[in-house]
Amino acid sequence: MMIHQIIFSPTGGTRRVSETLCKGMDKDSTVTDLCVKAAEIQLPDIHEDDLAVIAMPVFAGRVPALAVERLRMVKPNNAKCVVVAVFGNRAYDDALLEMQDVALEIGFRVIAAVAAVAEHSIIRKYGKGRPDADDEQTLRQFGADIMRKAEGADRTMPKVPGNRPYKQGGKVPQPKGRRGCNRCGVCAKNCPTDAIPLSDPKRVDTAKCISCMKCVSVCPTGSRSIGVIMNFLATQGLKKVCATRKENELYI
Repeated sequence: MMIHQIIFSPTGGTRRVSETLCKGMDKDSTVTDLCVKAAEIQLPDIHEDDLAVIAMPVFAGRVPALAVERLRMVKPNNAKCVVVAVFGNRAYDDALLEMQDVALEIGFRVIAAVAAVAEHSIIRKYGKGRPDADDEQTLRQFGADIMRKAEGADRTMPKVPGNRPYKQGGKVPQPKGRRGCNRCGVCAKNCPTDAIPLSDPKRVDTAKCISCMKCVSVCPTGSRSIGVIMNFLATQGLKKVCATRKENELYI
């Protein structure tokens, strides 16, 4: 059995969760990151006896539409999978249910689901440093539990929380280059939607930007952001729902 990590990880938190979960499975794995430019995507070769770990971030209670669109390109070949919704210590709302629905629709057999916490992609003080040491221990145990089910005879699908129709995603602020930007173009070269023109990387095409914050995470000068005022407003708006530590959850 081969493990195939299929991730959409703009700022690295989702990748860390997926990799930690897979460490508990104690199997070789491949990694396919869907959060790259379309031409750079290399789809995994999945066989029926393999296990896919599909990990995606939660944006305003939903899975990013681009992540879903690119997941639909994968050929599951009736393989088993676990869906992983990674949220920034607020809530995952309908994201886990949405991921399960899409995975089933394209031909995976969902045997487990995980909701896991990573550092908030916009307001980094919320969930700061997560997944931390406690999370790592929990996620490794989740991975071991999932592998036992994957190698056994139990093929039941977990019941995950969420509602249909899914909640409407909220508006998320879009980052742009600010003071200190030296126009190096690293953000433009890494933007998965080509929303940043290489000729003028301080700008952003608001119609293409999905607010994934990948440009912020790769900026070598730390000069790309949503701005001081928007950062303050977002921090205050999330304070009540993000201040208390949330724990990881396994549905199996």
